[in-house]
Amino acid sequence: MSIRIVIADDQASVREALATMLDLIEDITVVATAADGAAAVTEVTAAMSDHPLDVVLMDLRMPGTDGIEATRILKGRFPDLPVVVLTTFSDERSILDALGAGARGYLTKDAGRVEIAAALRAAAAGQAVLNPEVQARLLGAVEAPRTQQIPAGLTPRELDVLRAIAAGLSNREIAQQMFVSEATVKTHINHLFAKAQLRDRAQAVHFAFTHGVAG
Repeated sequence: MSIRIVIADDQASVREALATMLDLIEDITVVATAADGAAAVTEVTAAMSDHPLDVVLMDLRMPGTDGIEATRILKGRFPDLPVVVLTTFSDERSILDALGAGARGYLTKDAGRVEIAAALRAAAAGQAVLNPEVQARLLGAVEAPRTQQIPAGLTPRELDVLRAIAAGLSNREIAQQMFVSEATVKTHINHLFAKAQLRDRAQAVHFAFTHGVAG
């Protein structure tokens, strides 16, 4: 089944190149494109009324309504619709703002066709997507002094799992690090997500960094 997407980018050349490149991939269909955040909200809303979309590919810095605000609006209207950010900006603030707005993935524009397509597939399947450069930037950010604010109700084990997720570890890697089974890790993650009201790993990363828990 084809993954239906909307692309938002204020640069016409980038927008058209992405649409052409991704439309050539057999399992991806570009439903519409938008030149800014407001147009993205309009296009997505119209598309969702016809046939559900699978992913929105969103630029960050756009005139008028930017990608952060557009993501926030879309997640308010369509909580289950994944948004993957594709931008030239990889600073900590941009990443955390995007994840805080509800983005499920964050890629930089040096990502190639294969990486972008894989990210769209992963997001459509409910997975969080952070490319290596973004992960490195977030991990580097923990070197800055922060006041740790331990979220109320989380157990020490759940905090360990949260730190591991923020470090980009998979469930298997977390299990190996903690000397427990993957099933136990999944149980800790379920409890963590329920207590902190998190939907996915992208939100968990944002939660960890904003509470000074990562690292």
